[in-house]
Amino acid sequence: MADTPEDEELTATHGVVLRAKNGDVIRYDPSGLVMRLSDRVVEDLALRLPDRGHAPPAQAQTIEATDPPEGVDGWNARRDGDWIRFTGRLKGAQGIRDFRKHVEGGDIIADTNGPVLGILGIGGARAALANAGGAAFPHHIVAPADDIGAVGHAGVETAAKLDRFEHIREMTHEALVAQTVLSWRMEDYGPLPLFMARVETDSSATAAELADGKAVENLLINAANLKDAAALMGKKAKILSVSLDFALEDHSKTATEYRDGMLNVMEAISSGLWKLGFDRPLFVSRLESGLPDVAPQPTLDGQWELSWNHGDHRLIHSAPAYMFDLDAYDRPTEAARIQQAEMSAHAISQADTWKCPTLHLAELEGKTIRVTARAAGPLTLDSTDGFALTGCENGAQIKSIAIADDDPQAVLLTLDKSPTGPDLRLAYACAGQPRGHLRDDWAEQSATGATLRRYALPAHLPVTGGRNA
Repeated sequence: MADTPEDEELTATHGVVLRAKNGDVIRYDPSGLVMRLSDRVVEDLALRLPDRGHAPPAQAQTIEATDPPEGVDGWNARRDGDWIRFTGRLKGAQGIRDFRKHVEGGDIIADTNGPVLGILGIGGARAALANAGGAAFPHHIVAPADDIGAVGHAGVETAAKLDRFEHIREMTHEALVAQTVLSWRMEDYGPLPLFMARVETDSSATAAELADGKAVENLLINAANLKDAAALMGKKAKILSVSLDFALEDHSKTATEYRDGMLNVMEAISSGLWKLGFDRPLFVSRLESGLPDVAPQPTLDGQWELSWNHGDHRLIHSAPAYMFDLDAYDRPTEAARIQQAEMSAHAISQADTWKCPTLHLAELEGKTIRVTARAAGPLTLDSTDGFALTGCENGAQIKSIAIADDDPQAVLLTLDKSPTGPDLRLAYACAGQPRGHLRDDWAEQSATGATLRRYALPAHLPVTGGRNA
C-alpha cells in the first residue's frame, strides 16, 4: 500500500538518525535533534567536568540493625538509608525472601535483584477489564502509590507524580502478564523480579484521538513514576512491554485512518519514553475480530494492515482474540484473561522470533484461491470453518480447504465455480466468521488447564487474479 500524505508527514517530522543494538541513540522530532547517552558515558562526563557548585556525591549509607515492620513474620532487619530491609515469611507464593519498607510508610515490597520492570498498557474501556482479587505474588506486582491500583485514571484526571509503590487489588492484563512470568520463574528456580503494572485508558472515539488524549499523557507520567521509584530504591527501571488494546472502541472511517492513528499512538509513547531515558518499547497487541455483524470492519482491516505495516516500531501480536472464550456480556472470561496474559508473556519472552501466522495474499487461479501466509512454521487446519467469500456476485461456494502440498505456509480453497465481483474478498475469522482454526505447530500448557496454540490473525483479503487467471 502506498504511503499517504499523513504517512509522509509523520516520517518527515519524527525519526531515527542513529540506532544502536539496545535502542535509539539520536532521534529527531519537531524540536530538533535529541541525543541519549548511556549511564557509563554520563558518569564519565561527571568525573571529568569541573565542580560547578553541585552537592558532592552521596556517601555510602550506613546499615544498622533494627526491628522488622510491626505485625510481620520477619527477621534479620536492618536500616539501610530510608529503607528497612528484612527477611520474612509473608503472604504470597514467593516463599521466604527479602523485603523492604520505606521508613516514612507505605506498602512492603519485594527486595529484588536487577531493574524494576514496568508493564504498561493503553486503550479504551475494554483495556481496564480485570480479574478480581490481588496477586499471587503481592509484593512483586505493584502499582504507583496513588490508591488507584493497576487500573489507571480512565482519562478523567491527570496522574500524580510519585516515587512510591503500593499493592494492587485487581489483576489487569498487565498484572496477569507479570504473574505469569513470576510463576515461570518460581517453577524454574529463577530470580523473581519486581514489576510495576499500570494500564491507562480514556474515552477516545478514534485511534487518532487516543494519540493526543489523556491516556498517553498519564502513561508517560507513570513511566516517570516507575523511574523515580526505582531510583529511590537505588535501582534502574526498564519498560518490559506496552500493551495496546484499542480496536473495538474505534470509529475510524477507514482502515488507513485506524492504522495511521495507532502509528501516532506508538510514536507518541516511544518518543515520550525515549525522552525519559527508556529504550524503544515493545508493543504487544491482540488482533480483535469482534462479534459477527457488530465489529467495525474498517478497524478490523486496519489492524491487519498494522500487523505488517508498522514502520520501525517494535510491534508483535500475541494472539488473535477469537481463540479466547467470552462470557454472557461478550467480555473475555476470567480463564480467558489468564490465557491472554500467558500468550502475551510468551510473545514478550520470544519477541525476536514470535509471529502469529498472518495471511497476506489471496490469488484466484481458476476455481482455486491460493492464500499465502507467513508463519514461524508449517500450518495446520484443525477445521475448515472460518473462511468465507464476501462481495461475491455469482454465488460461488467453497467446497474444500487444505494446506498446499508445495508450500506448508499456503492454503488452497477449492470452489464450485470461479467467483466474480468488483470487491471480491476472502474473510478469515472476521466479516461474519466468529472463529478460525488455522495455526502453526507451537503449543504450551496454560495454568487454566487448556492447551494454548498460536492461531492465525484475522484477515479480510482482496482476491486478485493469480498466475493462471
